[in-house]
Amino acid sequence: MTAQPAPLHDDDRWSFNEGTHAGLAKVLGAHVNGSGTVFRVWAPSARRVELVGDTTGWDQGVDLAPDHSGVWSGLVDGVGQGAVYKYRITAADGTVRDKADPFAFKAEEPPRTGSVVWDLDYEWSDELWMAERGARNALDAPMSIYEVHLGSWRYEPGGYRAIARQLGEYVTGLGFTHVELMPVMEHPFYGSWGYQGTGYFAATSRYGDPQDLMYLIDHLHGLGIGVILDWVPSHFPNDPHGLALFDGTHLYEHEDPRQGYHPDWDSLIFNYGRYEVRSFLLSSAMFWLDTYHADGLRVDAVASMLYRDYSRQAGEWIPNEFGGRENLEAISFLQQLNTTAYGEHPGIQTFAEESTAFANVTAPVDAGGLGFGEKWDMGWMNDTLQYVARDPIYRMHHHWELSFRMVYAFNENFTLPLSHDEVVHGKGSLLAKQPGDRWQQFSGLRLLYGYQWSQPGKKLLFMGGEFGVNDEWNHESELDWNLLVFDEHQGVHRWVADLNHVLKTRSELSDLDNEPSGFRWVVGDDAAASVYAYLRLSAEGKPLLFVANWTPVVREGYRVGVPASGEWTEILNSDDLKYGGSGVINGTVEADPISTHGYDQSLELTIPPLAAMFLVPSE
Repeated sequence: MTAQPAPLHDDDRWSFNEGTHAGLAKVLGAHVNGSGTVFRVWAPSARRVELVGDTTGWDQGVDLAPDHSGVWSGLVDGVGQGAVYKYRITAADGTVRDKADPFAFKAEEPPRTGSVVWDLDYEWSDELWMAERGARNALDAPMSIYEVHLGSWRYEPGGYRAIARQLGEYVTGLGFTHVELMPVMEHPFYGSWGYQGTGYFAATSRYGDPQDLMYLIDHLHGLGIGVILDWVPSHFPNDPHGLALFDGTHLYEHEDPRQGYHPDWDSLIFNYGRYEVRSFLLSSAMFWLDTYHADGLRVDAVASMLYRDYSRQAGEWIPNEFGGRENLEAISFLQQLNTTAYGEHPGIQTFAEESTAFANVTAPVDAGGLGFGEKWDMGWMNDTLQYVARDPIYRMHHHWELSFRMVYAFNENFTLPLSHDEVVHGKGSLLAKQPGDRWQQFSGLRLLYGYQWSQPGKKLLFMGGEFGVNDEWNHESELDWNLLVFDEHQGVHRWVADLNHVLKTRSELSDLDNEPSGFRWVVGDDAAASVYAYLRLSAEGKPLLFVANWTPVVREGYRVGVPASGEWTEILNSDDLKYGGSGVINGTVEADPISTHGYDQSLELTIPPLAAMFLVPSE
């Protein structure tokens, strides 16, 4: 079982060292070759690298050979599919560490930490979806995203494949266009939800093999559902088998803790200025888009990447070469990431979880932007949840908290998130955030979703929100599906499904998501009544009127200006009895030739309490 040299090709070595290699998964790591397996690992400062494992012997390793760029290689006979292994790395100072393979396609199921030799052969059946997904992911396409943590959505023996059948049927029934999976990359601590990852090329073994995850994505594609994967290039854990001090030096992370240590998560920060690290991260992103047919990547914690002083006090960070706080190397990497992603996979989208006012996150790279397709609108989320948590009697004094968004709504391409982060760590569920009695809470929740779906931008809702779970999310247990036997929870469930249906069938709600011409205020200043009314417009100019009443008081005889005469039909009303409301509905309303709000025509409406209404001209 001796190792024969299997050096890295010169072209691969060149682009790897240059920071432009986007396909390292094909050449580094473990690859079965005939009766053996080729192993390659980057450890430039190591004195010795041995392969150890269940077939080579954990006590006695097999030596790999280095090349001049620091990649150690070897073709090891007798090692094949399913073999568990690690690299035993002797550092320059003589310290010995057993490390998992940074490029492994599979890992042992935690708490075990070995890497597993695995091929990625899979026969995909999503050709139709892949041909059409560019239109499904387009900036003017309707997009509603269901965010899922696979381990706590619904317990189903059978892992990825069983989840695929259940999740596919469920999401199809609700009408969501996409699913976003919280990180499925291998992670040692389950309580990190995947955001403290060690497997940048390995799907977590908690739910099955790599092909099982491929089946899940393939199955969802077959149902016309896109799949977005959370991806974390911002930091990594310091677990001894992981990337930290990989060859005895700070190979992947900065050596100086002012640049290499993340105080918020007790984790390590990648050295974005090191070219090989850029190739590693770039290859990881392309791997999930290519090998797993992901339709998009939601890049986690972008804000922490952009600023050197993120979560740091004076003296705890180092300015950039110009004396500023921006992390120029990280910015350059993100631009490279998006340029490469869209260049190689033009039908995908990338999403930035970016919580600051950093400019041009979704502007093209050649125009000086970061090049993301979408940015999470964290300002909208914070302002909205702050507003809805207020007792309705006080909302008149905070009317601006909802209207402020329209000052900046078209500065970026925005996704409106009500994500997992808003329902953990004592924040309570979205339902529990609503003030008032039980009826008011459910009415307020339906109003919140109606408002979210009516706003310009893509929509994201975390699992459980779609039927109004009572308690905040607990990753150790599945959602409380028993709640769906109750009418009030069924009503929220039905409301979300109908919102998705209208989103997909009314072009007014998506055509001009990122254009000021797609939105027009009608009533934005009625703080006393806490009423808002605005128009969403299609590319052809077709109007949809949205009206919201944020108080539990019925507003009778409320006149709203409209741009078209004739009849207007109420296509959605969250106060409808079928959703659990009080039944104050308008049906069809004839426009009167009475001028108001800048229009010659107007509707006299009865606006239900704590409710959202969608009206369109009758056809």
